[in-house]
Amino acid sequence: MDSYFAKRIIPCLDVKDGRVVKGINFVGLRDAGDPVEVAKRYNDEGADELTFLDITASHENRKTIVDVVRDVAKEVFIPLTVGGGIRTLDDIYSLLNVGCDKVSINSSAVKNPDFIDEASKRFGSSTIVVAVDVKFVDGDYYVFINGGRVKTDKKAIPWIKEVYQRGAGEILLTSMDTDGTKSGFDLKITREASQSVDIPIIASGGAGTMEHIRDAFKNGADASLAASIFHFREIEISKLKSYLIEEGIPVRI
Repeated sequence: MDSYFAKRIIPCLDVKDGRVVKGINFVGLRDAGDPVEVAKRYNDEGADELTFLDITASHENRKTIVDVVRDVAKEVFIPLTVGGGIRTLDDIYSLLNVGCDKVSINSSAVKNPDFIDEASKRFGSSTIVVAVDVKFVDGDYYVFINGGRVKTDKKAIPWIKEVYQRGAGEILLTSMDTDGTKSGFDLKITREASQSVDIPIIASGGAGTMEHIRDAFKNGADASLAASIFHFREIEISKLKSYLIEEGIPVRI
């Protein structure tokens, strides 16, 4: 299997106050465990990567919790992406220095798009993931920031094209409408995003069944990110990968 074409399964650890949490439509959070323990489990269960999001860092105007990232990075041997509260090149350096492989920027990229150019030039495009949180409002998809609290005037597809041109290596695309609902990914925006840029699209928000993840891949996603179905063991990663192979979707075993 050419690993370049293999689709990736990425559990997401949303972290608040040092604990993994999960909500619905970005609110109503419930506890899902200790980040280090949860990360170790996914490393052992065959996840391709891990994404670690400090979900209140931007809203609370503070930096990502580097100590927790260091503890997680010591325990996992798969690529680790970290996001939340990253505003400067020094913030990125600090996270890479404690063992993360990629950083995810969202609010800071929207507020200062040049940050994407600067970060990708300094650390390489493959290190920079731009997270795009979108919601369907008044007939179009708009970008939201600060953990989904603030609507911007940016429309999703033009913004996705812009971050690609500025040097982003991947797009983490989350539909706020489907987030945590387990009703399936928003396939329309997933498809439109994947057709508009030449970098990987990570589909996020709405995974509830193995079929949902298959459908995201069939609609252009290069990776599928999910939280609650993995945290609460509703779907096992090994069984999911076996199912995807049966459906003709290449994954790493």
